[in-house]
Amino acid sequence: MKRQVLSFSFFIFSFILFGQTYTPVDDGSRVHFVIDNFGIATGGDFKGLSGTIKYDPSNPTTADFDVNIDASTVNTDIESRDNHLRRKEYLDVKNYPKLSFKSTRITKANKDGYLYMFGTITIKGVTKEINFPFTVTAKNGGYLFEGSFKLNRRDFGVGKGSISLSDDLTVSLSVFAK
Repeated sequence: MKRQVLSFSFFIFSFILFGQTYTPVDDGSRVHFVIDNFGIATGGDFKGLSGTIKYDPSNPTTADFDVNIDASTVNTDIESRDNHLRRKEYLDVKNYPKLSFKSTRITKANKDGYLYMFGTITIKGVTKEINFPFTVTAKNGGYLFEGSFKLNRRDFGVGKGSISLSDDLTVSLSVFAK
């Protein structure tokens, strides 16, 4: 009996100390990108969120994000372009089915209501450090995490030979987790 009480106490203590674990879901989320193609802003979205987000609203800097997205779900509203982006010279979804993000630390930002995320993003087997400001909003029994950042597609070997695409793109995240 003593062992059960200790185990239960440890569980409750861990829950309080480390916050709650949430799962990112597609419903209520949007992972969107914009890149210039022949000088025209072209956007698309991804679905297929998976992973875990540990978050404690009373201590947000202890948060931990380990989130993936299904690369094959790229959707620019033009099927032929989407199929082209899935090919080897772009996202290579056969060999690299997931785009991944793992946080390394969270800090408070200089602006009220914002936190600052540091982490690594992996695309086509290439991992790079990124950082960006984000907000957290309690919503429908979960949390909505929102932020945006820029990437250079060539850093990840995406569309190496393309001269019509700009190198830089902007990724906007609105990830709902419950």
